[in-house]
Amino acid sequence: MKLIIAIINKEDSQEVSQALTKEKYSVTKLATQGGFLMSGNITLMCGTQEDKVERALEIIKEHSKQRKEIVPSTATYGIGVTTSFPLEVTVGGATIFVVDVERFEKA
Repeated sequence: MKLIIAIINKEDSQEVSQALTKEKYSVTKLATQGGFLMSGNITLMCGTQEDKVERALEIIKEHSKQRKEIVPSTATYGIGVTTSFPLEVTVGGATIFVVDVERFEKA
């Protein structure tokens, strides 16, 4: 048995979890925060048999799109002098971990 942990953009979370559920994967969704922008994202946890892992990864990748966003950034030029400027960053996509499950119980 394997545990898939996928960290995805919150904008993609509904589509990814629906696609996984449609193909009979059980999914737990956790609201998480982190990364460069410290923005909200979603962590999906999905336990499955080893032979179904590749299909789950395909689904996650298919529905987790990278996109460009403009975010404000600041620079400091000495004591009390700061300025703000736009910065283009890539967001979205998925960070995926697949780990072995030593033991699984459903109580």
